Amino acid sequence: MAPATIMAGARRLVSSRRRTEAPRRRPSPSTLPKKLRPMSEIMARAKYAVVERADYSDIICEQCGSGERPGELLLCDKCDKGFHMRCLRPIVVRIPIGSWLCPKCSGHRRVRTFSQKRIIDFFKIQKSGDGKKKCNLSQDTRKRRRRPLVLLKKRRRLLPFIPSEDPNQRLKQMGTLASALTAMQMEFSDDLTYSSDMAPRSANQAKFENGGMQVLSREDMETLELCRSMSRRGECPPFIVVFDSCEGYTVEADAQIKDMTFIAEYTGDVDYIKNRENDDCDSMMTLLLATNPSESLVICPDKCGNIARFINGINNHTPEGKKKQNCKCVRYSVNGECRVLLVATRDIAKGERLYYDYNGYEHEYPTHHFV
Repeated sequence: MAPATIMAGARRLVSSRRRTEAPRRRPSPSTLPKKLRPMSEIMARAKYAVVERADYSDIICEQCGSGERPGELLLCDKCDKGFHMRCLRPIVVRIPIGSWLCPKCSGHRRVRTFSQKRIIDFFKIQKSGDGKKKCNLSQDTRKRRRRPLVLLKKRRRLLPFIPSEDPNQRLKQMGTLASALTAMQMEFSDDLTYSSDMAPRSANQAKFENGGMQVLSREDMETLELCRSMSRRGECPPFIVVFDSCEGYTVEADAQIKDMTFIAEYTGDVDYIKNRENDDCDSMMTLLLATNPSESLVICPDKCGNIARFINGINNHTPEGKKKQNCKCVRYSVNGECRVLLVATRDIAKGERLYYDYNGYEHEYPTHHFV
């Protein structure tokens, strides 16, 4: 009864104030408030509206029919139905921030196919009049480099990836990546990008790393530059991006990959960790762990990135999950800047999917739901 008494007293107080106020002037036509649209019209044009229930105790998962584990039930903001995070396909690892729509309400984007010209334009492949000669030249270069690099493998030196010899196969591989990036509404970028509203490039200095960072050797820098130059010519690494109903987009080897082969550099927008504390992007990568936590950086591949964005993580809570790991992320100092490289940790067979440990540096990412 106390709240009702307070409300009644408040209404009496407002009434007494209104009686003692001076008469208000009639507003001029120029200051009249705009006519608001009726709620029926707003509701008719709205895509959907969220209506809160008084009681959610009867919510069950639409997939398994169980109401158990309520802490893992997600409610669609359109149909208001419940779904277990592990029952969704692909699974949802952690509770999204903001509104969330179930697969039926969100709709599935049609996978776009890319012609040869569109693939060249999408990846900004460097055009050359003597393309055949260039390709042969690059193959000769690899032949000359391959032997000393294999000998250096015992000292854990990076190996360059070997592109598929068939140009049509390379176009197919790049086409799968272009389709996945487009479906995620991302642009392709093989470099770290810096925006004015995020961290500046001057913030990315390896000397800020707490405890120091290993420096990429001269031989490995040559391997990195060789792979980057091949990619710019359209001689991409032999991988394809496929969609799995359980894992979402994932990456498969389209040829045999040797241990210690460079796979890709992890790219995207560089931002301070403090700016991304409430970000639900599931692919952020640690770039710099500074002595001053406010200077620590992450890579955010939500707007731009490359094939590294689609390499999935292992479930590092199970022995079976750990066995699936076949590559790793390593942070290096390259010319004084922090960079993250993905490297094969063992021989990878053709058709095998790529996995690495999301918790290579920290143990904060929830991987217990991973398959």
